[in-house]
Amino acid sequence: MERLVQSRREFLQTSGLAAGALLLSPENLLAAEAEATADYTLRIKAAPIEIAPHQILSTITYNGQFPGPLIRFKEGQQVTVDIFNETDTPEQLHWHGQKVSTDVDGAAEEGTPYIPAHGKRRITFTPNPAGLRFYHTHNRAGADLAAGQYSGQVGPVYIEQKENPGRYDREVFLVLKEFEPTLSRGGDMSQDFLSPSVVDKALMETGEVAMKASLAKGMPHGYEVGYKFFTINGWMLGHGEPIRVKQGERVLFHILNGSATEIRSLALPGHSFEVIALDGNPVPSPAQIPVLWLGTAERISAAVEMNRPGVWILGDLADDDRHHGMGIVVEYAGHKGKPQWAAPKPFRWDYTRFAKPGASAPEPDETYDMTFAKDNAAEEGFNRWTINGVAYAMSNEIALASFHLKQGKRYRLRMRNASDDIHPIHLHRHSFELTNLAGRKSAGVLKDVVMLGGYQELDVDFVADNPGLTLFHCHQQLHMDFGFMTLFDYV
Repeated sequence: MERLVQSRREFLQTSGLAAGALLLSPENLLAAEAEATADYTLRIKAAPIEIAPHQILSTITYNGQFPGPLIRFKEGQQVTVDIFNETDTPEQLHWHGQKVSTDVDGAAEEGTPYIPAHGKRRITFTPNPAGLRFYHTHNRAGADLAAGQYSGQVGPVYIEQKENPGRYDREVFLVLKEFEPTLSRGGDMSQDFLSPSVVDKALMETGEVAMKASLAKGMPHGYEVGYKFFTINGWMLGHGEPIRVKQGERVLFHILNGSATEIRSLALPGHSFEVIALDGNPVPSPAQIPVLWLGTAERISAAVEMNRPGVWILGDLADDDRHHGMGIVVEYAGHKGKPQWAAPKPFRWDYTRFAKPGASAPEPDETYDMTFAKDNAAEEGFNRWTINGVAYAMSNEIALASFHLKQGKRYRLRMRNASDDIHPIHLHRHSFELTNLAGRKSAGVLKDVVMLGGYQELDVDFVADNPGLTLFHCHQQLHMDFGFMTLFDYV
């Protein structure tokens, strides 16, 4: 049956066409756009947020709240979004994980126009692919720990699949985030949770020699960032409403690591997580595991069978972070009392656990070798990061692309980490397939962020199917801001 109801926007479009060319003057078009109501409105504004009783922080938010409002799109259904910037600083709003144009993506490096201070942008795009995505600022912060993703500019997006995504009783969205960052001198980052754990001896020698030479010259370790407060959905552990569940329920958790710099873990004592999607993309082999690990900007969708009645803490494995707020209470119906925590047995995070068993990825049309290195404390005490020896310019001008692609070709990025840091690597406007992790072959796992371990190698493949400048960077804000970016373009 033909649809009988038009949206307001459709009515304006069709009636304008029917009225004839005389009504399509620039003035009338502007008036029609002003009258039409956007599907969604986001306002970038300073606002107080309460993370615990009598603990109020001031930060930049979306719509005066943290996290920003959950936006549910329908896959393939075009939307219009009005973005108002009520701050004194030009802003970018990045639609992370979506296959959109450079005009919409929200990265100045690709040429996306800024949302001017005290100004507005209206954008129109078709949400895709389905699954858990998010939106966040893409401003560089540098040494300003109130800017960029150190602020509260993070919000979840869920793009509804055209078909039923699976069996569950209800969904719970969780956004993990820290506040009140401070600078400290860096040290080694623990990465004993990653598997495979094999390091490349040549990469290690390169990184260690460079660090020893820097320290021998009297240089201190470069700055790192620590935090005072830790939250889930904007509340410190023990504050805000608990997650209320019933015995026998199957709850689908959609979890977003909205941190600027931190890797996060989550465990729920006595329960296991069935991971069904990574970064919004269904995995070939769902698996039951006791602990989730998420690098900066990673997302996990995992189902939990609620079969252990009680009052529990869903929280980070790090005692200090959990005690400072990184957790949330899960309360079964009919149960009260002090929330319980019990550390799970040691568990290593392995992306290949979710891959196609025994499968291998097709050969690429071309392979690009990329080596990541750290110049210790080289930028006024901050580490400078390079890709193949080149640090991305600190200015906001669009740089020339370093890698030139051809549309429709399959490319392999062979990434080699000559530092002891874990890097959450992100490619804009595309998804990539994990094909080799520290010598372990993989196929079928599609992501847009992946953690590359210290002194390790990692291969990912992607198809150049979304033309335009494409930003590639480490999603750790300090790394991105101080050189860890480059651009691809299509020729």
